[in-house]
Amino acid sequence: MRFRYFASAFALAAIPCAAAQAQAPPTPRPLGRDLPVFQPPTGEEGERQTPAFENPVGAIALRDAVALALLHSPDLAAFAWETRAREARVLQAGKIPNPSLSVLAEDLFASGFDEVEASSAIQRQTTIQLSQLVELGGKRSARKELAALDRDLAAWDYETARIDVFSHVTRAFFDVLAAQETVALTERTMQAVGEVRQSVSARVAAGAVSPIEETRAEISLAAVRVESEQARYLLGAARARLAATWGSVEAKFLSAVGDLGEVPSLPTLEELRARLADNPNLARWAAEVSQRQAALALERSKRVPDLEVSAGYRRFDDLGRSALVIGGSISLPIFDRNQGGIEEASNRLSKAYEERRAAEARVATALAEAYGALTSAHAAATALQAAVLPGARQTFEAVNEGYRLGRFGYLDVLDAQRTFISANGQYVRARADYHKATVEVERLIGAPLHPALAPSASVEEEK
Repeated sequence: MRFRYFASAFALAAIPCAAAQAQAPPTPRPLGRDLPVFQPPTGEEGERQTPAFENPVGAIALRDAVALALLHSPDLAAFAWETRAREARVLQAGKIPNPSLSVLAEDLFASGFDEVEASSAIQRQTTIQLSQLVELGGKRSARKELAALDRDLAAWDYETARIDVFSHVTRAFFDVLAAQETVALTERTMQAVGEVRQSVSARVAAGAVSPIEETRAEISLAAVRVESEQARYLLGAARARLAATWGSVEAKFLSAVGDLGEVPSLPTLEELRARLADNPNLARWAAEVSQRQAALALERSKRVPDLEVSAGYRRFDDLGRSALVIGGSISLPIFDRNQGGIEEASNRLSKAYEERRAAEARVATALAEAYGALTSAHAAATALQAAVLPGARQTFEAVNEGYRLGRFGYLDVLDAQRTFISANGQYVRARADYHKATVEVERLIGAPLHPALAPSASVEEEK
């Protein structure tokens, strides 16, 4: 009974009186943060289950595609599980060492002593002892702080992966839109080329032109049919790539809702540089530096040796008496004061500062390159829309009409036709390039370039 009371008091005394404060997780970046994301289920059974979903059919909007990918992307789910694992590490880091229980029986079955020696030297006794390691120097709080910052770094990695998935899906969606417009363009082109062929056939039948021109018209129409088949194949491939972003091996949706639209005005590069604070690859470095500092603090805490205290109950069997046993041990930091561990952590902290500078330069360079691609695509789309397309359309219509009246030859019609088809294809590609360059810029600034045009609008409004 006396030992039970003593053990209870000893266990209470061994519990540290203070614990490290957990830090709040990183705030999601503005880009797509209103959309739901995958959350690992709780429980061991739920951890083994693959999340099921219904593959969309019919028309799909950009918001729907992004939401599906954020919920079902296997890459993003892996980062989510890693964050959950780091949270468990924080829990484990806050645990105090378990006490140890030892039982020692002495002088049992002693032999070789005469009766006088045995009565004075041999005392059968049993010792029950409880030992506890007491961590000194703030090791437990430093360990818990380091684990919490490791968890925050995993959360930043998850946020980076979330934005990467968001950007990847958006680019794939615009590829589908561009492929759909290309298919529609080739169909309109086939109709226009077919009308020209009919005009050529009529003039050949009237004897106004050589039958060779009808052969050229047939060849031109056949070439457009080939382009149409290629466009349909590319559309199927783009649809498959989009479906793969949410983990589907088959694209069951029929079409993507939306169009490439107009190209709005651009902010300046200086305005975009001011918004780089939302880039998760840069924002994470505050947590990275703090994590290296916490690692250095943990290594410094190891300079202080830990104390092991023990208390127990000893029973002298022959005398029928009992006593308490109290002890303690501590290592002497004479040779090993963790000098190497402290130096290594200090060097890694210095490395973190240099890595942050390199990341800032790398992101700034990537933004400049992305902005260059964005302005180039914007200029091309604007010029094609304002001057090239109207002129090519008017020229094609005028030359086609003039050919019917005998004012132009078929080579003039063919040249105007090729120019018109090429200009339309360039306009589709320029707008697609503009939107994909916009996605890259948004990925770097972590926020929509044009908030009013972001896919966070309601699905009903998009449809």
